[in-house]
Amino acid sequence: MTFLAIDIGNSRLKWALFAAPHRGAKLLRQGAVFLETIDGLAESEWAGLDAPHSMLGCVVAGDAVRRRVEEQLELWDLEPHWVVPSPHQAGVHNGYDHPSRLGADRWVALIGARARVMDDARLTGTAARPAMVVMVGTAVTVDALDTEGRFLGGLILPGFGLMQRALEMGTDGLKVPTGEVVDFPTNTSDALMSGGANAIAGALERQARRLQARTGQVPLLLITGGAAVKLVPITDLPFETIDSLIFEGLLVMQSHRLAL
Repeated sequence: MTFLAIDIGNSRLKWALFAAPHRGAKLLRQGAVFLETIDGLAESEWAGLDAPHSMLGCVVAGDAVRRRVEEQLELWDLEPHWVVPSPHQAGVHNGYDHPSRLGADRWVALIGARARVMDDARLTGTAARPAMVVMVGTAVTVDALDTEGRFLGGLILPGFGLMQRALEMGTDGLKVPTGEVVDFPTNTSDALMSGGANAIAGALERQARRLQARTGQVPLLLITGGAAVKLVPITDLPFETIDSLIFEGLLVMQSHRLAL
């Protein structure tokens, strides 16, 4: 009962093949490609794989990209299933004004986070904690879950690359190499990177304080995404870096879907 999980972001497609459609299943293979190259998946990364029994994916890159991926899935004659955020699923209540308009990746990550919260509660014999999910990619999202699994809302910020490009476009002569995150930058490259990192870190730290004030508990902070490594060293909050959070959420959702 192998299961293929697909996460299509704004710049890359990530995939993982699991031995079964549930959390804790053995990871058999995984990979990532830029969206420009997805039309060759069937002849490259997926060419040597046995046909998965099922798949579930989330897409934020748009319908045109989704259709291109579905063409590649014809390699196995596999029926595609894609996440559509709903008012409630897998113990998470969607508090968005229009639940279906929440980004699919954010919804999946919240479900993965809630599963981790419940695991911790069972292991420690304590009540479930609130959680905050930070995804750092082309854009940055900072989403809050209360102790009951209610999604309270979240922030969307430009990612590191978008911030730098906006400054380059709006400021004459400000085209510099990518810098490092340092406390007191002494060159423009480091100043740009450090400014962006601190802007993002400040937003998540402020939201964490708000969530703690709302729930009365210190939230579990989960950071994920391709650019998370740039943010992790500078936040003063305790956190866990979970590269596979969206895949974990897709596994939870698929197991619930098959149980219905």
